[in-house]
Amino acid sequence: MVDVLDNKRAATRFRILVQIAERQPAVSQGEIAEEVGVTSQAVSEYIRELVDDGLVEKEGRSRYRVTKEGVDWLFQAAGDVRRFANHVTEDVLGAMGEDAAIATDDVEEGDIVSLSIEDGLLHATPGNEGGATGVVTTDAEAGTDVGVTSFEGVIDLEPGSVTVLQIPAVRSGGSRAADLENVSDRCDEADLVVATGVEAVVTCREADTEPAASFAVGDVAAAAAERGLEVVAVTTADATGRVTDTLRDADVSYEVLEA
Repeated sequence: MVDVLDNKRAATRFRILVQIAERQPAVSQGEIAEEVGVTSQAVSEYIRELVDDGLVEKEGRSRYRVTKEGVDWLFQAAGDVRRFANHVTEDVLGAMGEDAAIATDDVEEGDIVSLSIEDGLLHATPGNEGGATGVVTTDAEAGTDVGVTSFEGVIDLEPGSVTVLQIPAVRSGGSRAADLENVSDRCDEADLVVATGVEAVVTCREADTEPAASFAVGDVAAAAAERGLEVVAVTTADATGRVTDTLRDADVSYEVLEA
């Protein structure tokens, strides 16, 4: 992990590099100092180090630009910060709050339940047999929603993956150029099917599959895979990059196939 959260100096270095990227090429060290909360002299020293490390290049007096290496470093550091924030909000603070689950059997307030993920949704089963447990906050009948708190342990969940099926653009034949039998077989094997782009939606329908979502497909596919579902995302050639960028940012396993 990039050490931007390990010590104040690393955090300041990160913030100054962000400020340079935001203000480049005309960089006011005084403005950065005021924004970050350090002296102008300290900013000057940090910038000199960033230049020496190849993360920033100097183009002239008070003119700096973040290099490709600097951009890569910022992406990595920002990703680490985002994952840490997600850990805090979801794993740490989430365990202190209350969540909703589907009761697999009748439960009463105060019962201990085992927690599991089925079809991407949290389920609560009476008893403490599983790797993760909680305490229900309300009475509930089987199949209804119930509040759960006092989480302990880790839910046993194997992450899913996403198969991206790329459909030719309409100028290249669209749905008429797609292998409908292959699309149908892939969709039948999936837990969830989503599609983005007119050609992709039409292809799904021609293959007797109605996509569960046709907007924000990358986000939907990533969220479903993180919850253990196997997802097929049918996309047009123009939209494939946007979907895979989202999956890559979410660290979700995927493959791209021609439909």
